[in-house]
Amino acid sequence: MSDHPSVAIIGVGAMGEALFSGLRRAGWTADELSLCVRREDRAADLAQRSTSLVTLDPTEAIVAREVVVVAVKPRDVGVVIDRLAMRISTGQMLLSLAAGVTTKTYEDRLGEVAVVRAMPNTPALVGEGVTGIARGAHAAEEHLKLATKVLGAVGGVRVMDESLLDAVTAVSGTGPAYVFLLAEALTEAAVREGLPRDIAEEFVHQTIRGAGHLLTDTDSSPAELRSQVTSPGGTTAAAVHILEERGFRALVEDAVRAAAKRAAELGEQG
Repeated sequence: MSDHPSVAIIGVGAMGEALFSGLRRAGWTADELSLCVRREDRAADLAQRSTSLVTLDPTEAIVAREVVVVAVKPRDVGVVIDRLAMRISTGQMLLSLAAGVTTKTYEDRLGEVAVVRAMPNTPALVGEGVTGIARGAHAAEEHLKLATKVLGAVGGVRVMDESLLDAVTAVSGTGPAYVFLLAEALTEAAVREGLPRDIAEEFVHQTIRGAGHLLTDTDSSPAELRSQVTSPGGTTAAAVHILEERGFRALVEDAVRAAAKRAAELGEQG
């Protein structure tokens, strides 16, 4: 007897497929999962790679599923809600991964369905994601535990107030792009300094990986770790001086603020 909740995933793009793969790695069987996509070619591709139910009809995908994951783009949420209305039951839980879309958006049109809103990020693709979750008006502690179990298949999960999720979107949801942009910039700078591109990429990628482990695997704060590598009058001090002088911190703050604002705007469109 499986202790895994059955799951339907509506929208199998990068995040939906990451969750599907994570659930399979975590022990969910194919018949405990169902997938709903919009295009026939995508359905055919998934059906070739899995024996789970793959359908173009969300109402078929959610039949007898305990958890219904909505992993479509925010602009497509309204269409999904229209398809699920009168079909999803109060015995099922809806788990929304759509950036910015509030639990109230679902509740206003689906009634007393338990809704948990989540904001994962793309490192979920390699099981290293982090997700913030918040419950709606009709969700209970048991629903948060259910959401945590499902999303725990792709990384860490933290329960919080829904008012914080746009900020989470701007920091961890969007954050990988900031890191990748930094990696691009460091690589190009290294090439300009004379390193062959393959060596530049190897050193930049491993440096970011190693720095990440220092952040997560030690008790030192970012400031402490930075101080350890920044000797007075040294190379790092010279580099950090330029970043600070050019307003690096303020630029990051402005970027995060813009992303949080956009998350709220996307929610209003849902």
